[in-house]
Amino acid sequence: MSTESPRAVVIGDALIDEIRDENGVRELVGGAALNVAVGLRRLGVPTTLIAMIGDDIPGEHIREYLDDHGVALISSPAPLGSSRAVVTRSPGGEPSYVFNEAAQRRSIRYGDDARQAIAVADVVAVSCFPFDVPAEVDALAEALGDSRLVVDPNPRSGMLADREEFVRGFERLAQRSALIKVGADDAALLYDGDLRALRRRLRALGVASVLATAGSDGAVLDSDAGVFEEPITSLPGPVVDTVGAGDATLAAVVAGLAGGEPSSEEGWRRMLQRAMAVAAATCRAEGGLLRTPESLDAAERGVQGS
Repeated sequence: MSTESPRAVVIGDALIDEIRDENGVRELVGGAALNVAVGLRRLGVPTTLIAMIGDDIPGEHIREYLDDHGVALISSPAPLGSSRAVVTRSPGGEPSYVFNEAAQRRSIRYGDDARQAIAVADVVAVSCFPFDVPAEVDALAEALGDSRLVVDPNPRSGMLADREEFVRGFERLAQRSALIKVGADDAALLYDGDLRALRRRLRALGVASVLATAGSDGAVLDSDAGVFEEPITSLPGPVVDTVGAGDATLAAVVAGLAGGEPSSEEGWRRMLQRAMAVAAATCRAEGGLLRTPESLDAAERGVQGS
C-alpha cells in the first residue's frame, strides 16, 4: 500500500451489477464498498478495499477494475463465487436488486495483511456489511481495534436476513463510530421510516456525527460542532443515474475526514458542500463511479463503471 498520507480502508461488498433495461443487458463493476473505495482513490486518498471476491471471471473483472483505479485489494475467500446483483428499474426509475447466493452469504476474513492495513489507516469506512450475522460483527469489531470508524449500514432488502439482528449489529458498531451515514432507505428498512428520528436516535447512542442524506433534497450533517444542512448542488446536464450518489457522498465525507475532523463550523459546512457537489456530478453518468464537477467534461461523461 502507498506510504502517502492520509490513508483509508474500506470494508464491505464488491460485486457485478447486471443491469437489465430497454437497452438490453450490460454488466458494471459495483458494490457500495467498492464504489466508496474507488471514489476515495479518485479524490486522492490512497485506499485499500477489504472484500469477498471469487476466483472466477467476474472476480477477474473486479480485480482489474480496482487495479485500473489504483485501489489495493485484500480479498476474502468466496466459495460460492463472486457476488452479483441483477438490477431492474421501475417505471419511475427506481432500481430494484436481486442478489445471488454469494452476495446473500458474503463473509469477510481478517488475516495479518488486513489487520495491518486497518492498523495504519487514518480512517476505516464500512458499507453494506452483513450486520445481521453476529459472527461477522464480532470478527469486524475485533479486527478494527481502536480505528477511527465511519459506517454506512446500507442494508439491501435482498440481502437482509434478520432485521432486528442487523439493527443490533449496526448499533453496536455505531456507538464507537466517528460518523454514521444514513438515508431514507435505511430508515425504511431498519426502523420506522422517520429519517429525522433515526438521526436523533444515533446521536443519543453517542455517535459523534450523523450524516442523513435525502436524495434530491440534499443532506443534513448533525455533529458536535453543529447541525449543517445543504441542498444537492445544481449542475448542468441531466440526471442519468442516481445509484452511486450515496456512495459518492460517503467517499467525499470520508476523504474530508481522513486528515482529521474539521476544526471549525465553516470546515464542516465546506465538507458537506463538497459532498453534495460530488454526489450531483456522479448522477450525471451511469454506474457508481464517482465523478467530480471538475471531471464533467465531454470525454468523461461517457465513462461507465466497468
